[in-house]
Amino acid sequence: MSCSARRDLLRSWQDRSLDLFGGALLWHTRAVDARTITRTGARKKTAKGGTPHLFLVLQCDQPLRGGMRFDLAGASTVGIGRAEKLVCEADGRELRIGVPDPRMSSRHLRLERVLDGWVAEDQNSKNGTHVDGTSIRRVTLDDGALLEAGHTFFIFRHAVASAPESEATLIPSFAADLEKAALVAKSRLSILLQGETGTGKEVLAAHLHRVSGRPGPFVPVNCGALPATLVESELFGYRKGAFTGALEDRPGLVRSSDGGTLLLDEIGDLPLPAQAALLRVLQEEEVTPLSSTRAHKVDLRVIAATHRDLPVLAKEGKFRADLLARLSGFVARLPPLRERREDLGLLTAAILRKAGFETSLSVEAARALFSYAWPGNVRELEKSLQSAAVLSRGETIELEHLPDSVYTVNEPPDAPLAADEQKRKDELAAMLREHAGNVTQVARALGKARQQVQRWLRRYGLDPLSFRR
Repeated sequence: MSCSARRDLLRSWQDRSLDLFGGALLWHTRAVDARTITRTGARKKTAKGGTPHLFLVLQCDQPLRGGMRFDLAGASTVGIGRAEKLVCEADGRELRIGVPDPRMSSRHLRLERVLDGWVAEDQNSKNGTHVDGTSIRRVTLDDGALLEAGHTFFIFRHAVASAPESEATLIPSFAADLEKAALVAKSRLSILLQGETGTGKEVLAAHLHRVSGRPGPFVPVNCGALPATLVESELFGYRKGAFTGALEDRPGLVRSSDGGTLLLDEIGDLPLPAQAALLRVLQEEEVTPLSSTRAHKVDLRVIAATHRDLPVLAKEGKFRADLLARLSGFVARLPPLRERREDLGLLTAAILRKAGFETSLSVEAARALFSYAWPGNVRELEKSLQSAAVLSRGETIELEHLPDSVYTVNEPPDAPLAADEQKRKDELAAMLREHAGNVTQVARALGKARQQVQRWLRRYGLDPLSFRR
């Protein structure tokens, strides 16, 4: 669909139904979604097989709006400026994006395709344009560059493969994985979910159970929380008198999920003897309780989840390779939050909406959200935003309302730096003086990615603008 044809669908942008539960994103469609806007015409693919994309990630004044993505295939220039409502218009090879941001100039920022990539140029805007936290006039855009115009944040990507739209993510590759997982959910094929703690593996598993249509219950089991001596009895059940304390028959968690879905969370922590017993259950589709001679047939559908590298564990003899093969009917990876900054606006909107807050964010607070690595992933983001919204008393979330771990990431360190850190800071300061505060030139001189240099500048409290001549 062309950009102009999609423009009429933008009214549904605010009508998406996004919720958070347990620190991760759930998705379901309530209205036609126009979050992806694609240029028609010749598609200039990059060497990586994708096309350049611009992601509208967050509007500080209206964070509940979430985000959008714009496919720049066929476009030579992109003009960004203030408008009464969100609009996207194509005029030949020029794409014009209007954002209802009162702090944005009507002609604020211009992106231009050049021989070796894209450049961003401020259009003499009133409040200026920032790229990766630095005020710019004209700069070459690195992959993943964070652009700030007014109180609106964008992320630029050099090459993104096309993919179906999703209510859960703006990232096409992740959206494609989610669509495949939803298709697989309707079969009895085992699914293995991989991802760091806090990325939402259990919530995704619960969603896959709902869309599977299976009439039985969803039974989540944290394998890492089961005592080693009780794993098999908890999973497979037992007869009365099987051991001290066995005062009645218990069906076990496997039989309890009959006709539904059994989630084996943290499957990598399952002891080897229990792995062997589980493999038999999966192969025979029947389970024998402890101290019983009678096997019970089960209509079993298993989803396994782990933050550990199961192939490595299998090579080390700590996880059965045959069980891994049985569980890996379909494998999906949930990326950590630091790899999906494009979704930060979607997640922020869902978290605030769930908590019942209609608030806004200051630019400084938004910059901190994008700068922080989020080791606790979506779960940590949820707790951070909920506490910040409470501390702000429903008003604008400022930098000081965020937890110290997030707040201090942009502050100069108080403690003395180690010798190697001080050496790096001094080298950076010298390079900034030599290149008059031009971060891009400093990155090239150091042979480092511009984003890495920006992280160092934040860590050491160096302001490139103070080195301008």
